[in-house]
Amino acid sequence: MWLANKEGFAQIDTLAKARTPFLFIISYDKSKIFAQALDMLNKDICYRLEDWQNQTSKQPSPLFSFSKYPVDFLTYRASFEKVLEAMSAGNTYLLNLTFKTPIETSLCLKEIFDYAKAKFKLYVKDEFVCFSPEPFIEITHNTLSTYPMKGTIDARIPEAKEKILSNEKERAEHVMIVDLMRNDLSIVASDVRVEKFAYVDKIQAGESELLQVSSKITATLQPDWQENFAVILDSLLPAGSISGTPKKSTLEIISQIEDYERGFYTGVFGVFDGDGVRSSVMIRFIEKEEAQLVYKSGGGITVDADVHSEYRELIDKIYLPL
Repeated sequence: MWLANKEGFAQIDTLAKARTPFLFIISYDKSKIFAQALDMLNKDICYRLEDWQNQTSKQPSPLFSFSKYPVDFLTYRASFEKVLEAMSAGNTYLLNLTFKTPIETSLCLKEIFDYAKAKFKLYVKDEFVCFSPEPFIEITHNTLSTYPMKGTIDARIPEAKEKILSNEKERAEHVMIVDLMRNDLSIVASDVRVEKFAYVDKIQAGESELLQVSSKITATLQPDWQENFAVILDSLLPAGSISGTPKKSTLEIISQIEDYERGFYTGVFGVFDGDGVRSSVMIRFIEKEEAQLVYKSGGGITVDADVHSEYRELIDKIYLPL
């Protein structure tokens, strides 16, 4: 099912050039790739990209149990301090630090997919499920759009919107990721511009709500962009919002600090429909490791980050949006 990097991008290239609608799934490090025509798609793979979907979700959600067992604070702080050391050395300015958390729930992966309230969802039988709030790229005609998300706050906090938008650390993080994505888009397209900066969306996070800060960046592709779609994806990945800046050195630091393999977590999935593309970054991610379910989550770290706040954010992002 999973293809290696070279074979996977070759399959994407073949399908896109033929204008064949297909689903693609790409791991964080691009080492595993899936690309299959929609009319041949395995029934054990389910997706939703807003109103593009191959299965209608069930409503309403059932009663369920959910418990999480996150990494202890001292372990988190040790990794956090390594990130700050790398920043002091000038090797990174923004780094997305992630961990995996064992969880227990009365729901199976397919039930989580069925009931999760999310714009972007993917289920791969016996492997993983994600229910992501974050788009990656969209292509409409020859306009390429991306929507980086950086900055999260509990919506229950008084004046939460004003606080997240005025927080210097969060704003610096958001500005850096917008600049990174502008640079990434300029590699594959022209006329790059920020159409909407730092707008706030509300996200359901289990029984609570989070406010998430996003921006919209657009660029212009060549009219025959389908001929180079594989190159476009390869050039833009891994996504800047889940890696950091500068991207190359930050990716190296992540590989040294994180003590597990991200796998498909923070990779991307999407659909090419023959004329356009919708895709999502695979965050809010649950994976099956033998008999254990693990939830992978994290957040962006800058030099002004507070270790206690970042640790809380890591835990707050471990939820089921049911």
